[in-house]
Amino acid sequence: MNIVLAPDSFKGSLTSLEGTKIMKRAIQTLGKGDHIIEKPMADGGEGTVDALITASGGQKITINVTGPLGEEISTYYAIIDQNTAVIEIANIAGLPQVNEEMRNPDNTTTFGLGEVIKDALNNGCKTLIIGLGGSVTNDAGLGMLTALGMKAFDKQGKEVGIFGRDLLDVTHINLDNLDYSLKETNIKVACDVENPLTGEKGASVVYAPQKGASPEQVIAYNEAMKRFSQLFSNTGLSKTAGAGAAGGLGFALLTLNAELVSGAQLVGEISKLEEAIQQADLVITGEGQSDEQTLYGKAPGYIAKLANKHRVPVILISGSLKGNLSLLLERFSGCFSIINQPLRMDECMARAEEFLFEQTRQVVSLIHGIRR
Repeated sequence: MNIVLAPDSFKGSLTSLEGTKIMKRAIQTLGKGDHIIEKPMADGGEGTVDALITASGGQKITINVTGPLGEEISTYYAIIDQNTAVIEIANIAGLPQVNEEMRNPDNTTTFGLGEVIKDALNNGCKTLIIGLGGSVTNDAGLGMLTALGMKAFDKQGKEVGIFGRDLLDVTHINLDNLDYSLKETNIKVACDVENPLTGEKGASVVYAPQKGASPEQVIAYNEAMKRFSQLFSNTGLSKTAGAGAAGGLGFALLTLNAELVSGAQLVGEISKLEEAIQQADLVITGEGQSDEQTLYGKAPGYIAKLANKHRVPVILISGSLKGNLSLLLERFSGCFSIINQPLRMDECMARAEEFLFEQTRQVVSLIHGIRR
């Protein structure tokens, strides 16, 4: 069989690239001579850079930048097709980089993202692909824009800092020194949420609590983002679907004339996923946890849509399944959890490789038996 392997990451345990390799080894142990096409996926979150390096044969660029808490960190981005940079906030200011007990939007910044963007521009990149999933910040892009040359001031006319807490004090901005090369740069933002910047469905109300915000902070940041957005010439950008992504980074990038697009679709197009599926006898995808939301903007849902279009069976193998599975079965030929026994969550995460290997092996063995 021609089998396309296109899992997303199993968050907290396996990257999409690791998951793909495990699935491949499992299938090879069956000794059936299957032709395996590897297409590790991402939707703009963790693993986007690695997925596109694998798909496009790009160059990995290592760089030291400002981390989410203001410390220096080592991270990386990719250059593909000679002049396109692929950057993800998850490995610059991501949730896993800050211990849960230390998460507080007052103390985090997107400044490092601006530093990575500047490095990509200095390396001659004319297109930027920026993945917004998994951020630990809620600064509306204040840090990033500051790194790119914006100046922000408080009501006394004093220049403010780069952290979330500094957003609360901003009363006016100056964009005169913004990096001029941004005007000639095509910016595509891989985003899998449709939240506006503010309001009941905005960045602060919906996502800031998981980043350590108290109820009082949620209210304060929602108001601060309203004020901040009104300082830009196009105030309507704050209502754009996706403006609230990554703690308001979506909005900040929109002010730079970025285009917000489906992360899964963007990764799929660059990796030529649809062409591979057209030639396949079977497609296997997966993720950490699957439910009805998998069908809306998530990578496995996008993959199922392509497989359905070309009438190719598509299997979903995930860390866990919940919710209305009948909805999933309208798109997937079969849905399987890798967990086969009662275990604590930490045990499941620790044994994810073992469980994914065995479940993939079992599923593909069954399909071979049916095809005989």
